[in-house]
Amino acid sequence: MKVMIIVTHLLGTGHLSRALTLGKAFERAGHETFVVSGGMPAPQLDSAGVSLLGLPPLRSDGTDFTRHLTANGDIADAAYLKARETALVKAVESFVPDVLITELFPFGRRSLATEFIAALEAARTLPHRPTILGSIRDILAPPSKESKAQRTEEIVLRYYDGILVHADHDVVPLDVSWPVTDRLRKRLFYTGFVAPEAPAPHPDAVGQGEVLVSAGGGSVGQPIFRAAIEAARKMPNRRWRLLVGGQDARQRIADLQNDVGDAPVTLEPVRPDFRQMLPLAAASVSMCGYNTALDILQSGTPAVFIPFDDGKEVEQTLRGTSLAGLSAIELLPSNELDGSALARAVEAVIQDGPRAVSAKGFDGADRSVEIAVGLRAQA
Repeated sequence: MKVMIIVTHLLGTGHLSRALTLGKAFERAGHETFVVSGGMPAPQLDSAGVSLLGLPPLRSDGTDFTRHLTANGDIADAAYLKARETALVKAVESFVPDVLITELFPFGRRSLATEFIAALEAARTLPHRPTILGSIRDILAPPSKESKAQRTEEIVLRYYDGILVHADHDVVPLDVSWPVTDRLRKRLFYTGFVAPEAPAPHPDAVGQGEVLVSAGGGSVGQPIFRAAIEAARKMPNRRWRLLVGGQDARQRIADLQNDVGDAPVTLEPVRPDFRQMLPLAAASVSMCGYNTALDILQSGTPAVFIPFDDGKEVEQTLRGTSLAGLSAIELLPSNELDGSALARAVEAVIQDGPRAVSAKGFDGADRSVEIAVGLRAQA
């Protein structure tokens, strides 16, 4: 079976990371998998074993997800967007998938609807129409208008055979963040959570006993890093390691270095072995994206979550609130973030830890493969 996954990440890399995890699950099951990425390159992510095509890349202008920039920071004009659409349609027509999966769309990335719809129309006109599936995380950004929810449902009913919801219905039903009608509910398939295998401790013990601070890519994480430097000064016997992501990581590291002084802080770009560092860490400080939350649950690392809530974003706050009742997890709202508050929260979770780790419920990638194979067999 030939499987194509289309994904565009505009700020962090979580969407691409989840798409690659899905792709690897299809590959393990013996299916040829092709991931088409429309976001910025993310070389720190492991794409081994999965064919990956990069469209002319886009990123958002900060938290304005309707304002698209090129890699050089220029506004993506009509010609640039048309080149993406043309490349995407050509990829669909050349690969001829048996299963086509769109990550997040049509529940998000509505500002890129033109290229997604073009890909879906191209798929429908192939000699053998592929099974078309959506792939969405546990909690979505709720639609700001009823008309947006209605338009999403229209697209689902017109093009899609099913929507893979990467959550446990008994833990986080989609209804928590999205208005689910009876017609839409019939298209939903809950897969469980999509995560790579639980991380093994780093063979070189990198990060052991440290506070690991990660905040995705781009400038939105800078307040967390600055608060972490201040918090580290208040905990001089504990080393903090700040992992800075994004295309401008080195410049941002240089800016942060001016604030470090004698604080026990290591600054470096994001690392591909980050997940292996987590089990050995004293604590983690991060936002509360889908992949990050699963990393924490799988590793058992005490954690302080600072949900991303700019631009009316509520997804991470909802997720963080659902996790805050677990031991060794603290939720620190961004409007309360400063060095003192962060130091107190980190000390609290370290004292509460470690947390018991469950191996159940993280096989959503393999379950997604089973669902896709089953739906294809019915076609």
